[in-house]
Amino acid sequence: MSEPPPLLRLERVVKDYGTQVVTRVLHGVDLELRRGELVALVGRSGSGKSTLLNIIGLLDRPTAGAILIDGTRLETLGDHERTWLRARFIGFIFQFHHLVMALSAVENVMMPLSARSGRVRPEMRARALAALADVGLADRADESPRRLSGGQQQRVAIARALVGDPPLVLADEPTGNLDSTTADEVFALMRRVNRERGVAFLLVTHDRELARRCDRIVELIDGRIARPPFQSETD
Repeated sequence: MSEPPPLLRLERVVKDYGTQVVTRVLHGVDLELRRGELVALVGRSGSGKSTLLNIIGLLDRPTAGAILIDGTRLETLGDHERTWLRARFIGFIFQFHHLVMALSAVENVMMPLSARSGRVRPEMRARALAALADVGLADRADESPRRLSGGQQQRVAIARALVGDPPLVLADEPTGNLDSTTADEVFALMRRVNRERGVAFLLVTHDRELARRCDRIVELIDGRIARPPFQSETD
């Protein structure tokens, strides 16, 4: 029986910006992410991490190279197909939460579901409540995010990323705006979800101690994948 394809595969991905003056940000990046992995993506500011994350998240297109999701090549997909795939395959967690303060916690978590279907359905609230319960916030579902701590807001953001059951979550500095204790709690939550559900995480972080707790470390230097100068605890 053949081995299943990687969850995500990048082949010689290049990204240029500009027309008359071209700036190359990514230089032929090769990367694989397997199902159920928790991988740290590290690198200095300006190394291309955000650009790479946007391309993996189907928010931007590479100038050259190929992206495969679950063995399917994406070069020929149109914008509608890419949007459909992104909504069902990828969850996003950001450093600054991006919660809508005019909505309650549960309404924020419902947003990916309502955006996917184009309307709010009764069962969406039940799914959002279950996602909040999974991150320990069942009792704060109807609170405004303004009334939640930074760590609780990030838990809402994690619930929002997971409510659609994506196999891949992209986390861009998810602990970067938190104190060390709260950051540890948020990372432990992501690790639990990773192990219990088999959700793969690609975690951008400047915290090298946190990176060592991941399954694998990928380092970007000037838009190229480099051999990491340090190892994760699982190596």
